[in-house]
Amino acid sequence: MLSPRVLRTASEGAYVFLVLLTIVAAGLSCAAIISQAVRTSPERSWEHNFNALVVGASYIVLFAVSLSFCVKRRIAVRFKLERISKTYRTIGRNDLPDSVHKYVSQEFIRSCLVSYESLPKNVFHEGWGRPGTKYSGISFRRALLDTIPHIDELAHVVIPLHPKLKPHARMLHHFRFLNPLLPKDEDGISPLHYYDSAIQLARNSARVLTEEEFEIGLDATYQIEKILNDCRLEMLESDSTTQFDDPLPK
Repeated sequence: MLSPRVLRTASEGAYVFLVLLTIVAAGLSCAAIISQAVRTSPERSWEHNFNALVVGASYIVLFAVSLSFCVKRRIAVRFKLERISKTYRTIGRNDLPDSVHKYVSQEFIRSCLVSYESLPKNVFHEGWGRPGTKYSGISFRRALLDTIPHIDELAHVVIPLHPKLKPHARMLHHFRFLNPLLPKDEDGISPLHYYDSAIQLARNSARVLTEEEFEIGLDATYQIEKILNDCRLEMLESDSTTQFDDPLPK
């Protein structure tokens, strides 16, 4: 495919060629008609040849009118281009005729309706939230895995010497220092155990997570985050109390 620069050069060259061809053709026809007027005159001379004068004057008028049309067209195009804003601005209703604005609005509304009607309804994909529920459009696997960096960040706030997160580390091992802070249920299992199980399923399971498994992992995530946030707030309160109780330097 030719580049725009080559196409522009070819277009300008073709335009110049057509203009020159038109001028040459007009000049040849003018010379032929004038010579015919000279040959058919009684004196066979240029002097006092009214027909030759009329032919020459006609071609001069034709050239002047053609030139005026070209100049007028060029000036009109330049004025129209100057009226176009060089900066981006939103086209409003006042910039368009009412009929055009009405047509554009109708087409926009029609396209919106078509897009809305084309949306899948009552479609369930495994591993994703069902439409119409609070988990609609959420990927269970991705949502659970995205909670790891946030919990790790909170853990480093509470325990500054907490080990760095490794790519494939078990959550039960990586967050082992948080286990004493977490409550346990009647079976003696902490939220960290549920969270570790959900993350292992999200990472390594060949099948996708079910909504029930996702809710268990999400509930464990909320419990861990709540405990860490409470610890962080207690640390801030204790720091502020310590600073307040320190005697002022004399």
